[in-house]
Amino acid sequence: MVLVHGFTQTARSWATIEPSFAARHEVVAVDAPGHGGSANVQADLVAGAALLGAVGGRATYIGYSMGARLCLHLALARPDLVTRLVLVSGTAGIDDADERAGRRAADEALAASIERDGVPAFLDRWLALPMFARSGAGSDQRSSAAMSPARMGERDDRLRNSAAGLASSLRLAGTGTQAPLWSRLGELAMPVTVMAGADDAKFVALAERMASAIGQNAELRIVAGAGHAVPLDDPEAIVAIVDGQAT
Repeated sequence: MVLVHGFTQTARSWATIEPSFAARHEVVAVDAPGHGGSANVQADLVAGAALLGAVGGRATYIGYSMGARLCLHLALARPDLVTRLVLVSGTAGIDDADERAGRRAADEALAASIERDGVPAFLDRWLALPMFARSGAGSDQRSSAAMSPARMGERDDRLRNSAAGLASSLRLAGTGTQAPLWSRLGELAMPVTVMAGADDAKFVALAERMASAIGQNAELRIVAGAGHAVPLDDPEAIVAIVDGQAT
């Protein structure tokens, strides 16, 4: 079982989930290009997926957000390596060319802000975005001063990332760089679980569309009470769904 984190996270971001899986599976949590121990690795989604497959081999691949996009690329390029695919808060790309260009420009501005202001200041802005709030959480509850110990520890782990690595990740593997893969989702023949947090309306809609495009071998799971960051908001739900224990 290979675990692939989201943007600004590292392999350690799976710390609350990995032990539960490790009781029944051999687990490999990776540092994606530009992150953690792979901070100096520069790769786009295609090259990053190839690196992921080289490390993970034949396995179940679980990806969250950016990690979901890497896992999706791997499953389409090397279906022989992916026995099962779990996509959490993922997307198959932006259809409209102008919208993709706009997203690339926005990601370039973010990359420049990381290089200018440093990782701590960027994380303060990034983690305060509404998409990372849990159900009913106001902005004051998202501030670093009000974070739970688990959330604070997760933020501290993100601080291990470098400005250069995160900027490279945005420029090479941001959502705006992703070629739309919607027309290829029907190629996925392995079991696919598509998951999103119920409070993340944008990604619920994307999950529904992805599951529909994949077809009969897709399982759609919407996690109540979770936002975009499902692995942080409800790690138990991830484990239960993946191990088939959820109702």
